[in-house]
Amino acid sequence: MPFKEDQSGLTTWFELEIQGKAIGYFTELTGLSAEVETLTYSEGGMNEFQHRLPTRVKYPNLVLKRGMTTKADLQSWFQKSHTQAERTGIRVSMMDTNGTRLRTWSFVNAFPVKWNGPNFNAGQSALAVESIEVAHEGIEAV
Repeated sequence: MPFKEDQSGLTTWFELEIQGKAIGYFTELTGLSAEVETLTYSEGGMNEFQHRLPTRVKYPNLVLKRGMTTKADLQSWFQKSHTQAERTGIRVSMMDTNGTRLRTWSFVNAFPVKWNGPNFNAGQSALAVESIEVAHEGIEAV
């Protein structure tokens, strides 16, 4: 279990799986959303409203953040992607402090598009954090 329960008892963390293999645990996840784009159509003689027609779904990139570890899995995955982007299925699971999966989401044709290493400042004692940004073509609740 990578994280201990905090004082409030509300600690959760996220597990990233690539092709069924857990490669990391994260404390922050953003970009878990989907939006239907619409086309606005004005019908002649109909001035009370405009028709809004659904078109396509768009998905923002996922961003996962964690404290820096001794493993270079994320950086290696990113480095492979800019020479030969291998689109693959990934899963992100929200875990409780006991390691029980609370929710899992599956992402289609995912590949990393950005990796950030830690920022260092000798005058501050901040946690070293790394992040990975992942593009994908769809999301499903599992």
